[in-house]
Amino acid sequence: MIGTEYLELLARDASPVEFEGPLLAARSAGADAETIGRLEHAKALALQVRGVLESRRRRETELSALFETASDLASLTDVDAVLEAIVRRSRQLLGSDVAYLSLNDEEAGDTYMRVTVGCSSDLFRAVRLPMGAGLGGLVAQTATPYASATYFQDERFRHTEGIDSAVADEGITSIVGVPLLLARRVIGVLYAANRTVRPFGRSEIALLSSFAAHAAIALDNARLLSETQLALHDLRVAGEELRARTVSVERAADAHDRLLELVLQGGDVDDVAREVGEVLGGHVIMAGPDGAPLPGGAEVPSTAVAGATSGATTETARLAVTTSRTRTGDGVVAAPVLAGGEALGALVLLRSEPLDEADRRILERAALVTALQLLFRRSVAAAEERLRGELLDDVLLGRDPQGLRERARLAGADLDAAHAVVVAEVVGDRSRAVQAAAFLAGGRGGLSTLQEGELVLILPGLEPHEAARAVSTELGRAAGRPVTAGTAGPASGPAEIAAARAEAARCLHTLLVLGRRGEVAGVGDLGFVGLLLGEDRDVPSYVASVLGPVLEYDAQRGTALLETLRTYFGQGGNLSRTGSALHVHANTVTQRLERITNLLGEGWNAPERQLEVQLALRLHALLG
Repeated sequence: MIGTEYLELLARDASPVEFEGPLLAARSAGADAETIGRLEHAKALALQVRGVLESRRRRETELSALFETASDLASLTDVDAVLEAIVRRSRQLLGSDVAYLSLNDEEAGDTYMRVTVGCSSDLFRAVRLPMGAGLGGLVAQTATPYASATYFQDERFRHTEGIDSAVADEGITSIVGVPLLLARRVIGVLYAANRTVRPFGRSEIALLSSFAAHAAIALDNARLLSETQLALHDLRVAGEELRARTVSVERAADAHDRLLELVLQGGDVDDVAREVGEVLGGHVIMAGPDGAPLPGGAEVPSTAVAGATSGATTETARLAVTTSRTRTGDGVVAAPVLAGGEALGALVLLRSEPLDEADRRILERAALVTALQLLFRRSVAAAEERLRGELLDDVLLGRDPQGLRERARLAGADLDAAHAVVVAEVVGDRSRAVQAAAFLAGGRGGLSTLQEGELVLILPGLEPHEAARAVSTELGRAAGRPVTAGTAGPASGPAEIAAARAEAARCLHTLLVLGRRGEVAGVGDLGFVGLLLGEDRDVPSYVASVLGPVLEYDAQRGTALLETLRTYFGQGGNLSRTGSALHVHANTVTQRLERITNLLGEGWNAPERQLEVQLALRLHALLG
């Protein structure tokens, strides 16, 4: 039956060449013209059916690829992966050698390669196309598809050396490009290209345009997804910040309540430091204006903060004081303690972990509370200092003799106890020196005052020299340089204290006249000058202080060192005449003088000491 063979060929999807077989067999068998005509007609119909089936299969493949692309968009997780899939499917369905996708760079005003499939040239993958240049630049500029079977001979678009070099490096001859449109705005171009001459038909351009539409949707979805994720991230961060701020506000309020309760209960600076240390999970100390920890503060364990050295602590505190700003060092945070424009010191936190904003505010608020406490302490100390100073003024001037002891008792002092009396010069800032003297005296149960431009302190329980050294050290620390002080005592009762004050003042004036600034001395330390200044004029004690070793040596050994010394001075220091007067050899005189040097020390024959020695010799002779 005619046509059966062609049905069999259609059934097994034979190639178009095989459809010539039945017709050639009939001609070889000598079939008539009518049979040959019917076979040719059947072959034409069969080829037409085969073309329709082929077209439908191709369309089915295209629709399947588009459906897969749509599925990729529905589950978009990686925009680069989706774009690469689109470009790969475009290449497969169009049967092109190369497929690629470029995107517009609005800031640079050109387009750049985003995805390439089938490319081997690095130069081609890196090429950028100015708007209007090359086929792709023209598509991007006009939003219209363009196809060129012979790219290098096509004069419809502007050729540039850079683009043509990249195209030639890849070996491309035919190119088709379709725009990626998003709300009538071109955002890029999708291409297919061959390395041989190939005209691209309408159906291929339409298919490529469909893929370009999917690519534009993928990019827009990626943008929306990115914006949504960014918004969600910002919302999440804002929520976390709000929660953190709420927690920090609650912590700050709790810390404020604890500090307020502590102050109302009479807590001092050390109590505030201890409380803040517990709140912030570290150790807090109070530093002075120089950045050094104040004496008497809370003890800080050596393991409090690894790496927080005393040098780093002091330097950070000093910076906080000098700049009036909270400073951070290595494991150290210091908040300045300020009262108006005056820097009182710094509150220093030792903690390994860095501080957040809430913790920093708690430390700064604690510094403010500390400043208030220090001001309150200062006002109380000033009132006490004024009362105690007025009391000592009355003692020294002999006022109110009946009420002095009772007033002293109320002030925590006992005038009948043995007191060392110290008179010191005022060095540096006067108010600071007065405060330092009051602090020292108050801490030892004594009194202090500023009288006639000099600081007067009476300190119970101390030996006069010890008291003078303590005063010189404390006032020198406040002034930043040595302080000169005279001392007397011990004295008990208002009258003796007043007399000792006059003697200590004379010692101070003598030290200043002699140029011995920064030293401390009593009458016994000033030699014959002290003998002249002293009220009692204890001559035997003076003689013993100067010649005691020589007198003791003669008494124990029966020698005549004292007589040798007196004769030596009587002969004007001449060894020969001294020997003649003593009826001994000059060498013997030399040996005795060497012994005297061992007993009195080097320099006894110097002009300054010689006067004291000769005066002691004369006084010894007068004493018999």
